[in-house]
Formats: sequence, structure tokens, C-alpha cells
Amino acid sequence: MKLVVVTAGLTQPSSTRLLGDRLAEAVAQRAQGTEVRVVELRELAVDIANNFVTGFPAARLRAAIEAVTGADALIVVTPIFSGSYSGLFKSFFDVLDNTALTGKPVLIAATGGTARHSLALEHALRPLFAYLRAVVVPTAVYAASEDWGGGRDAFTDGLGERVARAAQELADLAAHRAPRPEESHNGEVVPFEQQLAALRPLE
Repeated sequence: MKLVVVTAGLTQPSSTRLLGDRLAEAVAQRAQGTEVRVVELRELAVDIANNFVTGFPAARLRAAIEAVTGADALIVVTPIFSGSYSGLFKSFFDVLDNTALTGKPVLIAATGGTARHSLALEHALRPLFAYLRAVVVPTAVYAASEDWGGGRDAFTDGLGERVARAAQELADLAAHRAPRPEESHNGEVVPFEQQLAALRPLE
């Protein structure tokens, strides 16, 4: 499985990158033979801005886009600013073709200074990837400052439990992913009559 982690952390080291790495490691433990590639959007910020102006991606950005669109599954992680994903994170997905992620399994995750921003995963990230027609795993992972190294309490799973559950969901989804239309039939066009015949009940 080709797993690509898209991280929009701005600092180095970055808690956003740390969360992405932790999620990728958890997925790799559950899906043997997983190849992990990390796309650091911080390194592509100028190329992304230039793409909006020129309409053409530079070589590094093109390679990142090809990695993302060619992946079997994605982990996307953004810091939360003002209750939503970062502008850099959104800009990268704006330069993708809006059908490029159709049917692709995606695990959404975010970091922030306070747990009050955790709902951004549901009101900002999940709708974004639903619009892009990706298949988003049920468990989204948010890590506030106090989550690192913390365990669960009587009401809430700790970060480790959330990471494990989300990783299992992504691994399962990727393993049972249906091929995209262009991946089926080796590129051959199936005649409409043949498609109809396949829908008829057997006698």
C-alpha cells in the first residue's frame, strides 16, 4: 500500500508532523508492506502560491501532487488557526483537480493549542474531503497540547487510543477499497449493453 502523509505544520520540529508520523506508523503496523511518503507543505508554500498565479505547478509541487493522487490512502494533518484548517493546507488541496481524490481513503487529523478547536475536524476538514469525494474514516484525530503523553479519562479516549482506532479504520478501508473507474478493465471502455446485462438477475 502506498500511504502518503500530507502535513501542513509551519515549524520545525512540528507537532503536526509528529502526529502525522505517529499515525503513519500505526497504519504501517496494521498493513504489511506499507510504503510511507511524507509531503511537507511548508517546503512547497512558494510553489503553491506561484501555481495560483501561473496555473502551472513547479517540478517539486507536481511531484507532490502525483504522490497524493497516486496514493492508495492519505493521512492529512493541519494545525488549526482561528477555528479552521490553515491557509497553506487549503491552498494545496485547491490546486488539485477536484476529482483526483474520488474514492480515496483519507484519515483527517489536526493539532492545536486547546481542545476547543477539535470540532474543526468535523465542521471544516470532513466537509472539504466530502466535497472532494474522498472516503473519510469515521475517527478523526485531534491533538491539543495537553494530549501529548496523556492517557484517557473516564469520558474520553486518550490520544493513543484515537490514533490506534483511526489507523485500523484506514488500513481496513484501504484493504477493501474498490478500484476507481480508470483502474478497472485496463482502460477499456465497457459497452453500455454489456453493463446493462451485468445488472440483470441470473435465471
